[in-house]
Amino acid sequence: MSRFSRMGNDLYSGARSFDIVGRRRFWYSLSAVLMIISLVGLVGRGLNFGIEFSGGSELRVSGVSTAQMEDYEQTADDALEAVDPGGTTTITRIGDDTVRVQTGELDNTEAETARADLAEAFGVDTSAVTSSFVGPSWGETVTQRAAIALAVFLALVTLVLTFYFHTWKMAVAALVALVHDVLFTVGIYALVGIEVSPASVIGFLTILGYSIYDTIVVFDKVRENTDHAFDTKRQTYAEAANQAVNQTLVRSINTSVVALLPVAVILVVGVTLIGPGTLVDLSWALFIGIAVGTFSSIFIATPLLVQLREGELVVRRHDAQVTRRRERREERSSTHADDELLEGEDAEGALVGAPAGAPQDPAPSGAATAARGEQAPGRQLHPYAQRGPRNQPKRKRRGR
Repeated sequence: MSRFSRMGNDLYSGARSFDIVGRRRFWYSLSAVLMIISLVGLVGRGLNFGIEFSGGSELRVSGVSTAQMEDYEQTADDALEAVDPGGTTTITRIGDDTVRVQTGELDNTEAETARADLAEAFGVDTSAVTSSFVGPSWGETVTQRAAIALAVFLALVTLVLTFYFHTWKMAVAALVALVHDVLFTVGIYALVGIEVSPASVIGFLTILGYSIYDTIVVFDKVRENTDHAFDTKRQTYAEAANQAVNQTLVRSINTSVVALLPVAVILVVGVTLIGPGTLVDLSWALFIGIAVGTFSSIFIATPLLVQLREGELVVRRHDAQVTRRRERREERSSTHADDELLEGEDAEGALVGAPAGAPQDPAPSGAATAARGEQAPGRQLHPYAQRGPRNQPKRKRRGR
């Protein structure tokens, strides 16, 4: 059995445990640092919206030679100096021989001029350069639809979690973890400068589903353990919840690793070989969201749930009963240990206090032994005598 599997068995059985709920202030502080980093990216740099949201023209140059690819950014920038003097173009490499140029809105004349200049700069035919115009209305429509889907999703999740777990506080804790995941992912997009495309928006919505799924798995075990704790009165609410997190810890990590591996492969292949596109935009969102979603479901959602429920009267009474039972058990254990210690001291004192050569108690005589109904050494008693005089059967009188 591997060390990781052995640790999983130990965590599930309770042989080993990490105090995750008890150290919730540390996890809150770490989460606050992540949120500050996200806000720095959002406020400081802002999101890098793609052409689908901002609108503009896109030109693609195909069949570029390897030599031209060595300095494709400077070549494209110099070629578009006439039509884009402000230098607001976005130039990216797609695959081995394609260059994508995104710029502001160009009319037909400017678009044809840009095509000719790019073809001349990269040494390809004009037919190898394509141009297209994307209006900002399409991106606005996608954003509106995504906002509606988000609102409906959050409302349904709140209702389902409230009815399923019979408490709205679990729904609140799950939604806080969900907002934490999306905000951090969006902040990393802004901080790193990853382009936000419609595929990225789809990735953000997918993160919501994964995050809530991972949190529900942990909460289901929390409910099972806490219900058992309420029945047995052996654990406090926080202890039972912490045990649930430990029991699902290895499972959550394994699930996340399995989900991250294919996404990481797609991301690496897309960045190094394919270039920018739908797959890369979607992979960035999924990779960041799955990683931070695993963190929030373990270290944020459950500790927050415990903090929300510790003020309830039922939980406070339960914790008080568990504490009193433990105190009584400790008192009984302490008293029992003291009694055993005193008995040992008395026995030792009796042995030590006996004078040397003192006469020992004589062995019981046969008559005394027989009086007690016991067999004396070397003498057999009649069975009736062993029973006692009252138990002997009456003898029948013989007639004359």
